[in-house]
Amino acid sequence: MAGESTALKNKILKLLEEDREFRYAMMGLLGFKEVLDRITKLEERQQKLEERVTRVEESLEKLSRAVVTIGNRFGILAELVFREALTGILRKYFGADARRWSCMDEDGIVYGYRSLIEVDVVVKDDAHILVEVKSRADPSDVIELVRIGELYKKVTGVKPKLAIVAGYVRKKTYEVAVKHGVEIYTYLEE
Repeated sequence: MAGESTALKNKILKLLEEDREFRYAMMGLLGFKEVLDRITKLEERQQKLEERVTRVEESLEKLSRAVVTIGNRFGILAELVFREALTGILRKYFGADARRWSCMDEDGIVYGYRSLIEVDVVVKDDAHILVEVKSRADPSDVIELVRIGELYKKVTGVKPKLAIVAGYVRKKTYEVAVKHGVEIYTYLEE
């Protein structure tokens, strides 16, 4: 009986290897067609999901760009409004001259190449204060203001005090500001 069973197994295996029609008939009997159909449907659904995810990712990227653009525009608008209000208050109540100072940095002191530099300057008696108004201040903003201060001193002969007014300031920004003698005025801190 064991010998007949082994012979039958070998015959079935040989037919599966060599006879395509027999192989397909056996697969049908064992339910492979249904399994293959389900796998095919799953692959189709997977493909559709991947296409939808790609479309959503493209939409999220556009939304992200729009939010950043709006944030930047709002930040710039807020800076302009604040700057104008501060200028008016300083003139009216403190008699200080608040204005925008522009200078062509021929030697590249600020950025390392020739560029137009602009900064707000408050002058009261002998005190000159360079004020940078930002929606957000980073350590690089402090370093930039320090270099603008160096340019201002070179051009005017007056060593200015330096201040940054910002809506949001990171902890690292404070560390850099203290090291370079820049005053920070803010509402939100990290």
